[in-house]
Amino acid sequence: VEHWLSEIERCMRTTLHDAMKTCVLSYKNSVREEWYFQHPAQCVSCVDVIYWTSEVEEVWSKMEADPKALVTYRESYSLQILRTVDLVKKDLTSLQRTLVCCLLVVDVHAKTVLEDLEHDNCQTVDDFNWQKQLRYYWTNNGNPKDPEDCNIGHSSARVLYGYEYLGNQPRLVITPLTERAFLTCTGALHMNLGAAPQGPAGTGKTESVKDLGKALARQVVVFNCSDGLNYKMMSQMFAGLAQAGAWACFDEFNRIDIEVLSVVAQQMLEVTLAIAEGKTTMMFDGHNMKLNSNFGVFITMNPGYAGRTELPDNLKALFRPICMMIPDYALIAEIMFYAEGFSDSKSLAQKMVQLYNLSSQQLSKQDHYDFGMRAVKSILVMAGSLKRGDPDAPEDMLLIRAMRDANVPKFLREDTTLFMALVQDLFPTVEIRESINEELIKAIETELQKAGKQVVTPFVDKLMQLYKTMVVRHGVMLVGASMSGKTTNAVTLRDALVRLKNENADPQETNRFINKTTIYRLNPKSISMGEMYGDINPTTREWSDGVLSHITRVLVDHTKSPPPARSWICFDGPVDAIWIENMNTVLDDNKLLCLVNGERIKIPDTLSIMFEVNDLKVASPATVSRCGMVYMEPYYLDGGWQPLCLSFTAHVTKQNLYGKRWDAERINHLLSLFVPPTLQFLRKECGEYIATIDSQLVMSLCKLLQ
Repeated sequence: VEHWLSEIERCMRTTLHDAMKTCVLSYKNSVREEWYFQHPAQCVSCVDVIYWTSEVEEVWSKMEADPKALVTYRESYSLQILRTVDLVKKDLTSLQRTLVCCLLVVDVHAKTVLEDLEHDNCQTVDDFNWQKQLRYYWTNNGNPKDPEDCNIGHSSARVLYGYEYLGNQPRLVITPLTERAFLTCTGALHMNLGAAPQGPAGTGKTESVKDLGKALARQVVVFNCSDGLNYKMMSQMFAGLAQAGAWACFDEFNRIDIEVLSVVAQQMLEVTLAIAEGKTTMMFDGHNMKLNSNFGVFITMNPGYAGRTELPDNLKALFRPICMMIPDYALIAEIMFYAEGFSDSKSLAQKMVQLYNLSSQQLSKQDHYDFGMRAVKSILVMAGSLKRGDPDAPEDMLLIRAMRDANVPKFLREDTTLFMALVQDLFPTVEIRESINEELIKAIETELQKAGKQVVTPFVDKLMQLYKTMVVRHGVMLVGASMSGKTTNAVTLRDALVRLKNENADPQETNRFINKTTIYRLNPKSISMGEMYGDINPTTREWSDGVLSHITRVLVDHTKSPPPARSWICFDGPVDAIWIENMNTVLDDNKLLCLVNGERIKIPDTLSIMFEVNDLKVASPATVSRCGMVYMEPYYLDGGWQPLCLSFTAHVTKQNLYGKRWDAERINHLLSLFVPPTLQFLRKECGEYIATIDSQLVMSLCKLLQ
């Protein structure tokens, strides 16, 4: 079996190399915009950069005869990008759109490089401003006997293209911060070392490593580390990665126990020394194994967060540190707007970043607020989908709707008013045209009435906010005090979506959320970490699945049999840094559940992760930034207790337990007469040993009346 798999791997690389060669040869004889869709996407994005590199170096060879050659080339390259932007606005398939967006991201960065070269008056290919770029060459290195291949130069490092099949994947926007990270990573690999990006949550540490892997065609294995990992598990991972020639990206590496980290340092030192010596086999952990020189290790860390340890010195010596702090939000937003087909991308990006700066300064400080890169990205994704849905609408108005729909759900009522005032200041002349999903609202109201609950307009709005948040984020947190309607919100939305599916409201099946949906509910604090994620028996070394890993496996199996239904896993209990950090790779774009036996379960697109929490006082910023937030407060239930009373009295009337002795109208009148002053007196004049909320007290009163 192993030889058969190795042969498949070799065939994969040979096939990709042949496709790349065909793609290179056909470029000059094709219309560029047609050539995009005639070859595999991975080859197209690579050959695009190969020709850009050769064209720039050819321009420099003409500089003596024509000093304006670089300016002329930059202008023609800008026109080429504009033709690609026109493609985005056409009716493309999802795969074609992904490819064109990927090319735009790469080409806009290439245009920025040309502007910098022109500004710094670079004259030769040896200038550092050119050498620090990832440069792709299709060459046989001067030996006619060797086949032509894709060689990549990056400062002093020389790397061969890996020909790992990655498919049609989006690329990361390259900023000066990303450039420096890439330069450090390739320099570290050149010296057979690892690299260690570190910094706050949402600064692009893992994504930068993954994107460099895409650029060099390397398999990147992302693994979320936890304190449950031991040296034997790490040894197995190193052995597998070293034989496959893959890159390991260990997220939250400093969560591993210090005792294990010391052994890990020795394990990595053995592998890197063997690669540096040019060995093809080595003895590792008592076994003789094959060695692939493409092996690389990257670790990402959040220094200073709860539950993190300091790396031992012998481990630090094996990694080049990279400080990842504040990304260039404006540049990232501008290029992503460009890729989504927006014309006025620069102005929109600046206004959006300005709004986020003002929001973080002027709004109240809440544990569940986050204005980082992940929040910005969710707005960009939402704005792009709105643009595709209504291409002729004013771009300012689409951006306002995206910013409102992505942010208002998490704000307190007072902050919502202030946020909308800030939006009005930045876009004073824009009138917002609403896009109302009447079918879903009607289904929600029907389900509320069917369940014997009151249809309260602000609460229905909260249900719509949850729906819109789930469309752009696969991890959602419902935050609010007990009895603020968190569970009712989730269950009613589920029932409304199922109703729409049963009524065949989406016959084309374009909306993946209108589907049969099951909610799996568990309390994470009622069980131990081993019972939740799975554990290895220390005596027998046998693996036993936990509740979450078992549910995830079952749901992954369900997706294999069409039609796939949707599932929500709901964690109904307090969030803390102990158990939630193990889900970091589940909640971000990796969508991987990493278990302590080294297994990685890919989360299917049909699964959403939901949390119902009272507050996020002890959650780390890494958790908060990964989830969409919907904040629930009594205001959205007409003060909290009135709809509960109406539903209660209607329910008792319907049961007809007391006949004419139960007068619902009279009881509701008495409650509205006496409850408000009683609650006011209680809150102002009385103290409580155990804090209560108004809804809870009023419901207790109703039970007593019954």
